[in-house]
Amino acid sequence: MVSAMRVFVNATPVEVAPGTDVRGAIRAHDPDLEVRAEAGAALVTDARGIEVPLDGALAAGSILRVVARARRGTQDADADA
Repeated sequence: MVSAMRVFVNATPVEVAPGTDVRGAIRAHDPDLEVRAEAGAALVTDARGIEVPLDGALAAGSILRVVARARRGTQDADADA
């Protein structure tokens, strides 16, 4: 039997199989957030704030933070103010 390892995504403990990558941990936490990360609409960092790739390896106790990227539209209402 393969035991799960605990990682943290946005401060939430997530149990994943050993060998799971960053993408898999985000998917286990929130599938919609995985889609946003894949599309580049969310930034994934480690506990130090360093961006990590979605195919990056994880170890037990890894801490990931996933945040939405702030993007402004091309026509900002305040641009002409």
